[in-house]
Amino acid sequence: MTSFDHHRRPLVVGIGGTTRAASSTERALGFALRGAEAAGAKTRLFGGTFLHSLPHYAPENSIRTDEQLELIEAVRHADALIIATPGYHGGVSGLVKNALDTLEELRADERPYLDGRAVGCIVTAYGWQAAGSVLTSLRSIVHALRGWPTPFGAGINTLETRFDSVDTCSDAKVVDQLATVGQQAAQFALTFTAQAARGPNAARDPLQPAQPARLLHAV
Repeated sequence: MTSFDHHRRPLVVGIGGTTRAASSTERALGFALRGAEAAGAKTRLFGGTFLHSLPHYAPENSIRTDEQLELIEAVRHADALIIATPGYHGGVSGLVKNALDTLEELRADERPYLDGRAVGCIVTAYGWQAAGSVLTSLRSIVHALRGWPTPFGAGINTLETRFDSVDTCSDAKVVDQLATVGQQAAQFALTFTAQAARGPNAARDPLQPAQPARLLHAV
């Protein structure tokens, strides 16, 4: 495992979980964040309880709660993210999607949305089909937010894998996969940070337009 040789440890923000305490999704995210820490990053977790405290994002309302502002500021300063969602009816959970919609507030930043940031993707689902399809959907959302999905994403079939505690998993291979997601997010964070240091446009995706386009529109 390669650690960062850099004066500043990159910040990896984790977003994920469910309304249920100690969910498999949040525990999987914890394993990935520990992988990022082992690679030299510092981490911050926004788990299911926090996400449940967020109101529905309403772009036409300019007033934000303290919780919304906390999430927005953390992501604004993040060098990379890891997003973990359960697969609900073939898609990303409403809880996680609402948190990602809240990041619309980053649209006018110098780094709009998730621009210049690697994003590790994790899906837990009750079966392989849902795990695969929702992972593809989550990657598409990250692309829409101008993030860079890490090469490896973890799809976890909870029919076969149990997370008995925050640091116990029934499948060592899954533990390794989740650690890989965290390591890649941390390692790519250093790369993007170095690019940004070389110039104001060095970390921008050249395939994206220079001016940010709104993701949400009030009706």
